[in-house]
Amino acid sequence: MTYSYFPGCTLKNKATDLDIWARKSAEALGFTLEEIPEWQCCGGEYTMAKDEIASKLSSVRALANARDSGKDLVTLCSACYNVLKQVNNDVATDENVAFKVNNYLKQDEIEYHGETKVLHYLEILRDVVGWDKVKAAVKKPLTGKKIGAYYGCLLLRPGKVLQLDDPENPQLIEDFIKAIGATPVIYAQRNECCGAYTMFEDESIPKNRTKKILSNAEDMGADFLVTSCPLCRYNLIKNKGESKLDVIYFTELLAEALGLKEEK
Repeated sequence: MTYSYFPGCTLKNKATDLDIWARKSAEALGFTLEEIPEWQCCGGEYTMAKDEIASKLSSVRALANARDSGKDLVTLCSACYNVLKQVNNDVATDENVAFKVNNYLKQDEIEYHGETKVLHYLEILRDVVGWDKVKAAVKKPLTGKKIGAYYGCLLLRPGKVLQLDDPENPQLIEDFIKAIGATPVIYAQRNECCGAYTMFEDESIPKNRTKKILSNAEDMGADFLVTSCPLCRYNLIKNKGESKLDVIYFTELLAEALGLKEEK
């Protein structure tokens, strides 16, 4: 099966491991990520102001491209997933937003009303491939590794729109960890914000948030954390202080378990 793929800006520079190993693992598991041509930045964050339309247009163009190709739209970055899915919901459910968006896009001969299904890569593993098939494809299980899932906030909230998992008690990444042969570590801070967006206002906030997250994971016995958010990974590593926990993209672990790369 082939999906339209929106990599996003960060996966083309600072987060290339998230992108590269996702593509290779997809092929090994029987599906293909077909990158959208000439995509633009999703905007990096979802603008809640109802009268702010221009910042949503690049996401709409990507969504319309996927619709026109007849494919669901897949992304990996938590921020891109959050923005694309919320913008898609706006255009599908808010007539005022849809009207303004399509007025802007008339010059491009594009009309869009929220027809595309937006998926995170982890949803394909769970709902299309299935954890049993992922487990069966594993050649080098990560037996003995105790891994903490770090969701952050953008992958799960707002829950009514994203509908990826229970925002208060998620299981998606824990099920992924089990499928690759490792042991998930449940800790209280796994779905709390790392504070990255607050760093421009007060650098102490992300530092304090990072300390709580990493300390909590270490106290519960995690060997390292796994995430799908480049911003979260950057923030957790930048502010880790004396913590010895590394933060790794889930696609790297998937590729390792599938025998596509050397152990990290």
